[in-house]
Amino acid sequence: MTTPQPLRIALAGGGAFGAKHVAALKRIEGVSVAAIVSSTLESAQAFAAEHGVGRGVSDLADVLDDDTIDAVILATPTPLHADQTRAVLAAGKHVHVEIPLADSLIGAEACLDLHQRTGLVAMVGHTRRFNPSHQWIHRRIRAGEFAIQQMDVQTYFFRRRNLNALGQPRSWTDHLLWHHAAHTVDLFAYQAGSPIVQANAIQGPLHPDLGIAMDLSIQLRAANGAICTLSLSFNNDGPLGTFFRYIGDTGTYLARYDDLTDGTDTPIDVSRVDVSMDGIELQDREFVAAIREGREPNASIAQVMPCYRTLAALEDQLAAQS
Repeated sequence: MTTPQPLRIALAGGGAFGAKHVAALKRIEGVSVAAIVSSTLESAQAFAAEHGVGRGVSDLADVLDDDTIDAVILATPTPLHADQTRAVLAAGKHVHVEIPLADSLIGAEACLDLHQRTGLVAMVGHTRRFNPSHQWIHRRIRAGEFAIQQMDVQTYFFRRRNLNALGQPRSWTDHLLWHHAAHTVDLFAYQAGSPIVQANAIQGPLHPDLGIAMDLSIQLRAANGAICTLSLSFNNDGPLGTFFRYIGDTGTYLARYDDLTDGTDTPIDVSRVDVSMDGIELQDREFVAAIREGREPNASIAQVMPCYRTLAALEDQLAAQS
């Protein structure tokens, strides 16, 4: 039997999440990281050398014009996501863009339109769908063993300056609504198995320099009656991260990073839920499998669009309050 050619994937973005994707792709059989794209040639070549990739370039167009490259993963700054996603699709290549798909509904809808016209695999990095702790709960829901009555979610950072996950200055401003809330808005509808029909938001004062709210509170209700309360802050001085409480008809579960416990803090083993405990690797595996099998991936642009429509409605609410 002939061995299939390796799937050649280019990675755009030489930051913390770019490194996570390179490490994940190297663990997937039949995948080759063909090139690294970064903001400068020097940074691209340095990142490529550090991670054992043979090619580094400073212009996304260089890989889009390369017929040997099958797909592109975008781990670039949020403001670039929508335009770069459309550029990759227009070049006839499959695309996996890190969350969020866009920082506006217009940008997200434009990506959806082109995705539908090309028929290519187009996926968004809504990692919570893939984390084993949330997968474990999702399987119980699908089996009819658990139904969500309420989700309580806290997403907390201490980020009063414009720094990235590595503590380095950003050239763009992160956003609690369009980036961090997107994780939970999508996960709630996905886990509830029901569309969001009501969404409310209030925010704290805007940062005098960054121009964004540093604290945000969101309420959601699904068509089936499940509710979600989401609190987000850039002002929280520890503990940091996102913590999920699932309150359901047959139990309560708490998901913290890769750990899952019940309501009495009894650990639940999720190590065998999937082939890895790394959510980034699992979403990359889904992207690769969807390309090979010619199917829609979990977290396709079409599947996550309701999340971005909800975020846009919340943004309108907040604008009306100011």
